[in-house]
Amino acid sequence: MLGPYRQLLTVRGLPSVLVWSLLGRLHLPGTPLATTFLVAGWTGSYVASGVVAGLYTVGVAVGGPLRGRSADQGDPSRLLIAISLAYATGLCALALAPSLVGPRWWPIAAAAALVTGLAQPPVTQIARAAWPRLTDDLAARRSVLTVEATLQELLWVVGPVLIAAVVAVGGGRAGTFTCAGLALAGSVGFALAMHRVGLRAPIEREHRAPGSVLRAHGMRAALTMSLCVIAPLTIMDMAVVAWARDYGTSAAAGALLAVWSIGSLLGGLYIGAKTAPPRLALRIALMALGFAALVPVLPPATDGSVWLIGVVLAVGGVAVAPALAATNVRIGELAPAGRTAEVFGWVMTAATLGSALTLPVAGWLLDHIGPGAAAGAAAVLAVVAALFAMAVPDPSRQISTG
Repeated sequence: MLGPYRQLLTVRGLPSVLVWSLLGRLHLPGTPLATTFLVAGWTGSYVASGVVAGLYTVGVAVGGPLRGRSADQGDPSRLLIAISLAYATGLCALALAPSLVGPRWWPIAAAAALVTGLAQPPVTQIARAAWPRLTDDLAARRSVLTVEATLQELLWVVGPVLIAAVVAVGGGRAGTFTCAGLALAGSVGFALAMHRVGLRAPIEREHRAPGSVLRAHGMRAALTMSLCVIAPLTIMDMAVVAWARDYGTSAAAGALLAVWSIGSLLGGLYIGAKTAPPRLALRIALMALGFAALVPVLPPATDGSVWLIGVVLAVGGVAVAPALAATNVRIGELAPAGRTAEVFGWVMTAATLGSALTLPVAGWLLDHIGPGAAAGAAAVLAVVAALFAMAVPDPSRQISTG
């Protein structure tokens, strides 16, 4: 079972590039948390915090394809260092704003957040474009994408806990400064790891590739699938927090989300050791089944037991990382040569759009029906994703049968 992981360790430069790519993303889940505490403490308004966080997210979504295209066309290491400096500067400016101007000037912080989001370092995109260049073995590439998706689950647990601890001790300003430092150090470390393995030069594009990657065969269906895969995860986070607030305790939310992530981690580690091609639609359908299993154990069906909900989340979580990994594998295989980072920039945009469209609906369901309804909506979205997955072409199967 450990054979594929041993193989990954033998690929020159892959372990260091993988580790630094994860460290370069450690700040991502904690940044919205830090800025929310910063702006709320400065202005006394969660509306202002929401506007600042919203514009930051808009910047991230709009800039995703642009940052990816720049990485594909030029030196990704140089881009990472330059853009991480700009990003860290933007976060530091946000952190200092409460000391420089009064609360009524908070719209300046909103504008700064938009620009900062545009400059978010494209570590994830560049990393996913790097795996095919580090190894020609298709099974190894699939394994590393699964490992990446699995370990990223840990980031989404560790990152917020780390920043929350910093905020508890030093406030929102300290948390924002910490995110700036983590982003800069992680991005520079990743850039140096890329430099050491010779991944600074862009690869030649396919001459037949269309002007827009969105016109590539199967790409629009794949991006729609990705939107419908990621949005349910955001809905489930919201549903678990809502249940904990209304029926349990605040501490229960963190524990339940941690259990869910641990289930995902175990599922990802198991699947990552498999060399068979991933069955994309099946993996997403299994994730949908995990969401559906929560409907009868949450309100309004029942008030819910934290132990029962935890068991269902742990079992259902096993399918999450494998589904995400299979989605990334298929999208990476569909990307035209030399444009993978740009494609994953569009994936980030699709994911952000999906969350923006579905969270208000999830909020309405939570207010008027209950967390079970939100879990049901997440399951429906995942089923839609599985249907789109059936329409996404499989390049590896076409090659093997061609």
